[in-house]
Amino acid sequence: MLYRNLSGYFREKYGKRLSKICIDGGFSCPNRDGTVGVGGCIYCGERGAGEHITGGDITSQVRRALDAAKEGEEFVAYFQNFTNTYAEPSVLRERYDAALIDERIRVLAIGTRPDCISPEVCELIASYSDRVDVWVELGLQTANDRTAEIINRGYKTEVFDKAVKLLSEYSIPVVVHLIVGLPTEGREEIEETVRHLSTMPIWGIKIHSIYVSRGTRLAEMYASHEYEPPTEDEYLQSVIYILTHISPKTVVHRLTGDCPEGQLIAPEWNRNKHALIEKINEEMKSRGLRQGCLYVL
Repeated sequence: MLYRNLSGYFREKYGKRLSKICIDGGFSCPNRDGTVGVGGCIYCGERGAGEHITGGDITSQVRRALDAAKEGEEFVAYFQNFTNTYAEPSVLRERYDAALIDERIRVLAIGTRPDCISPEVCELIASYSDRVDVWVELGLQTANDRTAEIINRGYKTEVFDKAVKLLSEYSIPVVVHLIVGLPTEGREEIEETVRHLSTMPIWGIKIHSIYVSRGTRLAEMYASHEYEPPTEDEYLQSVIYILTHISPKTVVHRLTGDCPEGQLIAPEWNRNKHALIEKINEEMKSRGLRQGCLYVL
C-alpha cells in the first residue's frame, strides 16, 4: 500500500466503501460577511467549495442521494459549503439532524474554519458520536502566516492549533486541508507546513491542487501575471514530499482538487485528476516510497 487512503479505511472499518453526500447547509462565512473579512479567500468562488452541489433544503439534498442509492450502499453526510459551524448550537443541531434521516448514513463530516470552533460546538458535534461516526475538516491550507495574509485566510495558524487541540479534547477526529501551489509558496513553505502538522493530532489529510477559477481574486492575479500555478511535475513532487513525511497512520482523503465544470482557467493539467493520481502512484512505486517512510516526530 503506497498510502492509507480513505476507501481503504472505509473497508477496514465498515467492510465496504462509503459514498459521500455533499451538502450545502445554508451557512455563510465570517471571511465574507465582514465579521473577519470580506471577499473570502482569493481562490474561493461565490458559492464556496461546493459549487457543484445542486441545492435545496438539507433533507431534500440527502433524500435525492438516498433515492438513487444502490442496494447496500452507505454514506457520509458531508457538510461542505462555506463554514458549517458558523451559527448558534441550536441552529447547528437542527441542520445536522436534517441530514441524519436514514440508518444508511454512517458518518457526519463537517467542514469549517478553525475560528468557528468553540467548546459548545465541540460538545454538540461529539454528542452525535453515539449515532454515527463524526469528523471535522479544517481548512488550514498553509502553516505560513505570511501566505495566509496573501490568500486572505483571515486567521493565524495559532488559531488552527487551538482548534485542533480543542477538538482532540472532545475526541473528534480532525481532517486538515492543504493547498499546494499557493502564491509565493514553494518547497520551503510546504516543508514548514508538514513539520508543523507532524506535532499535532491530525487524523486525516486532504491535499488540494490549486486551480484558478473564474470570478476569483486569484483569477485577477493570474490575468495580470502576478501569479503562476505550479507545473504538474512540481505539484506531483510536492504531494510525494507530503505523503512521505506525514504519519503512516494518517488517512489520506484526497490528493488533488476538483474545479467546478466550466470554471477552470488554469492549470490545464488539473482537468484530469485520475491521470494525475496515477502519475503520483507510479512515481512513488518507481522510487520505492511509501506514506510515512520519511516521517519524523
